[in-house]
Amino acid sequence: MRVYLDNCCFNRPFDDQVLLSVRLETEAKLFVQELVAAGTLALGWSYILDLENAANPCEERRTEIQRWEKLADRFAVETPEVLQCMHKGVAESLKPLDALHVACAKATECEVFLTVDKGILRKSGIFPDIRIMSPVEFVMKWEAKHAG
Repeated sequence: MRVYLDNCCFNRPFDDQVLLSVRLETEAKLFVQELVAAGTLALGWSYILDLENAANPCEERRTEIQRWEKLADRFAVETPEVLQCMHKGVAESLKPLDALHVACAKATECEVFLTVDKGILRKSGIFPDIRIMSPVEFVMKWEAKHAG
């Protein structure tokens, strides 16, 4: 199974961890990354992840996130198909960058798009051919399937 983590998901461990929901999302995201590092999950990556990450003013965050690119087995670049898919998401009221991440996840043939962005999660039905979910939801489903 191939997953795609958007930029807000990659940045979750750097967010203020006061709220329990943020800590849970952080732990779940780190678990997903453990599965990627172990080769249990494949990772999709994109030019928009590179672009957004490069704009991060914190060098430590940029470096930590960028190191995951080398573990990706697929990389999406801008194509007419990616842009067409992005425009579909924008027409359904997703922000352009959010829609572009989903389009890139689809272009890298990811089965799952992980995000902690509530706006994207509320619009998950826009793209029925990719499962859009939070890292916490993903881990709960993963454990239910792989437990015991």
